[in-house]
Amino acid sequence: MTSLTILDRVPEGLLDAAAHDLGEVLDGPTLIELGAGDRAPLFVSVLLHGNEDSGLGAVQRVLRTYADKPLPRPLMILIGNVAAASKGLRRLDGQPDFNRVWPGCEEDEDSDEARIMAEVHRRVIARHAFAAIDIHNNTGRNPHYAVVCVREPEVMALAARFAPRAVLFRGLPGTQTSSFSGLIPAITIECGQPGCEANAAAAADLVHNVLVLDDLAAMPGDAHLALFHTLARVRVKPGIALARRVDGPWLALDPELDRHNFSHVEPGFRFGATDGPMPVEVVDEQGQDVAHNYFVVEDGELRVRQDVIPAMLTVDERIIRQDCLCYIMEELP
Repeated sequence: MTSLTILDRVPEGLLDAAAHDLGEVLDGPTLIELGAGDRAPLFVSVLLHGNEDSGLGAVQRVLRTYADKPLPRPLMILIGNVAAASKGLRRLDGQPDFNRVWPGCEEDEDSDEARIMAEVHRRVIARHAFAAIDIHNNTGRNPHYAVVCVREPEVMALAARFAPRAVLFRGLPGTQTSSFSGLIPAITIECGQPGCEANAAAAADLVHNVLVLDDLAAMPGDAHLALFHTLARVRVKPGIALARRVDGPWLALDPELDRHNFSHVEPGFRFGATDGPMPVEVVDEQGQDVAHNYFVVEDGELRVRQDVIPAMLTVDERIIRQDCLCYIMEELP
């Protein structure tokens, strides 16, 4: 049975542990509550996906900074899927996705993991947290961006402190950010690919900056925020192999596909080769499969039907199976 550990100190060995060594330091999902005083705490969650290590690197940097001096405000840190991190995986086979089991989830709501996230959620809300930041990486090549669920001034200003672009995303109930939406200012930050010190440093800079803020709604002086809206989620249909084969339907993706994240691609743009009818489903915000609005199969090629902006494209088969191939975006005024 998976359970939550709650600590009021930084455990020995945490500041120097790599994500794959966390099992030697932590027993599992762990909430660390630091700092005193009556200021509202900042809540930061990391490693909800075990292969996304920039969040761990970010909080290690922040904690080293305040190792011998008081925090500007209390800090609550959730370290999520320790077991998957030990294997370098998003999640273990048989585990639910730790970023799909927060309050409001539609699946796995009776799991141990959902009960853990509900407990964390209650504690964060009970302390009237100043903000919530969920730190992630992308598998494919993407620029830094934030994800927001509402266009509230505090949320938009928080997003602008991380990157010049943000995604407005209202789908997938059960994500950490959506669970806090409307209750406290909450964003997800996507820090590029894992294993990069610069990506961990960028996340740490945001946490440092928010810890010392008094007013979240104050937009940074040089802020220019391009806002994108998620129109649909693209998934490869079950039973479709992600390589050419002779004994069943397949889709062979262009290996450089993820170079086109957050780029406008025109009608006819090629996603890959396929041997049959439509190999993907494209689910919009109403839950409808609208694949034929966005894609067409012509002469054994999967191509886009209209101008689109793909984001979070990945060619990693395990991530495609566990999550999705990409999202379809539009840029908002």
